[in-house]
Amino acid sequence: MNKIPLAIPHMSGHEMSYIQQAFDTNWIAPVGPNINLFEEKVRDYTGASYSVATSSGTAALHLALDLIGVEKEDTVFCSTFTFIASANPIIYQSATPIFIDSELETWNMSPIALEKALLQAKQQHQLPKAIIVVHIYGQPAKMNEILALAQSYGIPVIEDAAESLGSKYYGKDTGTLGELGIYSFNGNKIITTSGGGMLVSRTETTISSAKFLAEQAKEQAPYYQHEKTGYNYRLSNISAGIGCGQMAVLDKRVAQKRDIYVRYYEAFFNKLPVTFQTEIEETFSNRWLTALQFKGITPLVLKNELDKYGIEARLLWKPLHMQPVFKDAVFISENNDDQMSNAEYLFSTGLCLPSATQMTEAEQNYVIEICMMLFKQLTDNK
Repeated sequence: MNKIPLAIPHMSGHEMSYIQQAFDTNWIAPVGPNINLFEEKVRDYTGASYSVATSSGTAALHLALDLIGVEKEDTVFCSTFTFIASANPIIYQSATPIFIDSELETWNMSPIALEKALLQAKQQHQLPKAIIVVHIYGQPAKMNEILALAQSYGIPVIEDAAESLGSKYYGKDTGTLGELGIYSFNGNKIITTSGGGMLVSRTETTISSAKFLAEQAKEQAPYYQHEKTGYNYRLSNISAGIGCGQMAVLDKRVAQKRDIYVRYYEAFFNKLPVTFQTEIEETFSNRWLTALQFKGITPLVLKNELDKYGIEARLLWKPLHMQPVFKDAVFISENNDDQMSNAEYLFSTGLCLPSATQMTEAEQNYVIEICMMLFKQLTDNK
């Protein structure tokens, strides 16, 4: 059997018509009708008011921080249990990240830890300039509690919905709940543009400013005039064409991801000591990756054994406050100082299983069979 991947691009068959049109009309630069159409399709799907396509989700997040006015000596609160791209743009702005622990239902930012961090920041007379909330593995965070806390302190919330396009919170799409939201279309995401992202906002002026910054901040003049620093962050018309073709199957991909999750859940629940990421009330997860915690075995050992059988698994995100590059960063745990943080606990116990939408039921049954066999072997040998 061929190697079973964790998550890979899955083309719809519609992409080439948009790409061919771009070639036929010579719109191959970071401008053109595919970009406009892709932005429109994402708005129509998510309910976002305004949008700008970018070269990556990281670029979109960087623009969001710039637009909010984050600068040197500012602090930004950020989920610790996430990929490093959620925090790197804070450093781009010469600001300081403060990492916030997870809660154990959704695995997202803990409102308890966030409140602790806000109270501490108020006492120190340095409230954060922004809060970056990440919807991990497609599961929406507890946004009502988080937004209420942020609003009580007057702090804007940026939603990192890189992994959660198609997920909903109380009927609203993730990415549209905060002041600004970002999506990623990297190759492993639920739909892809090869590489790319999008910034969404409720206000037209914000997105106009984002487009200005993303195009090297060129002023309106008969020559190249620049009065502030800009970026080369626009998506190409070719990549946007891929995105247009992908949007046609987004609902199908979400359904496929959720079916994959259900098959894992039904296979393992009450048969192995595992815990799945919870889809709490009034949320709908795109189940981008099926992630679960195993009791009684070390995830890295299981991952390495699965690899021998051609099965690609991945450890859960290593918390950012544990990363060497952020070794001096402040971290606020939900728990007492003498207890392991929730994010560290998740990292030490969890694994993502293959969730590619091309995976057949036979291939998934093989993954399940090998997981069951290895779990028995690894626990018997203890």
